[in-house]
Amino acid sequence: MKLVPILLLLSIGIGCEGNNKRNSQDFPLSPINLSHALSLIDSMVVNGEILTYIQVYADAPSYEPVPAVGEGIACVDDVGRFMEVLETEILIYHKSELIPIAAGMTRFLLYLSRDDGLWYNFMSADGSINKTHENSAADFGWWAIRGLRGLAAAYNIFVNNVQYTQLLSDVVARIQASDSPIQTALQDYPKRELTSWGLRPTWLIKNAPDMNSELLIALTKLHNTGSFNYLEAIQKISEGLIGYQYRVSNDELDGLYFCWNNIWHNWGNNQAYGLLEAYKITQDSTILVSVKGWADTFVPYLIKNNFPFELTISSNEHFTVTEWPQIAYGMNSIYRGLKMLAIMEDNEHYRQLSEEVFQWFKGINVAQTPMYDLSTGRGYDGINGPGSVNYNSGAESTIECLLAIQMRGAF
Repeated sequence: MKLVPILLLLSIGIGCEGNNKRNSQDFPLSPINLSHALSLIDSMVVNGEILTYIQVYADAPSYEPVPAVGEGIACVDDVGRFMEVLETEILIYHKSELIPIAAGMTRFLLYLSRDDGLWYNFMSADGSINKTHENSAADFGWWAIRGLRGLAAAYNIFVNNVQYTQLLSDVVARIQASDSPIQTALQDYPKRELTSWGLRPTWLIKNAPDMNSELLIALTKLHNTGSFNYLEAIQKISEGLIGYQYRVSNDELDGLYFCWNNIWHNWGNNQAYGLLEAYKITQDSTILVSVKGWADTFVPYLIKNNFPFELTISSNEHFTVTEWPQIAYGMNSIYRGLKMLAIMEDNEHYRQLSEEVFQWFKGINVAQTPMYDLSTGRGYDGINGPGSVNYNSGAESTIECLLAIQMRGAF
């Protein structure tokens, strides 16, 4: 396997995209610093193609890339989400020099996916696919859905770029391959089962609302292109997510979206953001009512209680709290839902709530430490407790932090 330097990829992109050339005087400036993220990016030639990836970990103080032991050097989980960062930088801020990186990452996603709609997750240092680790075996779950998010971003990046016609065709084929596992799960609609917490939908993939909230992000983006019709799936998944919402009047947790069984956790809880993207398409008022319920009661609880990591609710409405850690992935999930609600409703109260959440990145947190360094572009891994910061800056932390800043439009 031949490694391809990242500087070479960047140089390939500069000045070669015709009408996509940047002119700093004509286009807005991006609010993010990509320096650290780019330092984690590398490429190699596999089967004659350049595959580009973002490496999993980078530990303080050197911030040199570190592989995930037993798993690999890069994964679909991270590459899929970083494609969304690139999508905004390329399409909104016209950074055409990043297009070759996006193309290489798209090839990485295609390499880790299969014709039957299942996905692997990790690539090893020699360029082979890790097909045996439990976090990389062929499946349609977390990494498949994040891969689909990445392919949705790739579609938007390359749909009007004649230099990447074949790549776009391959992307469309892989997106369509995902229809089978999605439809298999949705065939259970509208079946529900009785649990200790009431009736719960059975048609969500793996019965995991958090996972399906990210699927909703991918499907709404694809549907909005006009080239895919996911209306029915969007409607059913939205109904399923609302079916996992905790609604108890006068309870401080009212509006919480369960992530798994009777647990809410501060990562992957993208229900509010995904549902609002669905609402734009369906105009189903029950969706908006649901998200407002989350924002009006549960979010103030999270802010007041310093953003706990996990809540487990018993059948008698008592709950236990796991306070730590606090991570960028969780904070971005909350922030993007609130920010989208504030924009859609043009509501100052929701905007202020979203700002209270975002201030975590700026240092208004229990550690009194900024969790993003604008000068380097590092997004730190999290807060382990009062005054205890994890200064490592791996792919996931960096990506989620950059996505939050892009959503806000400024740091």
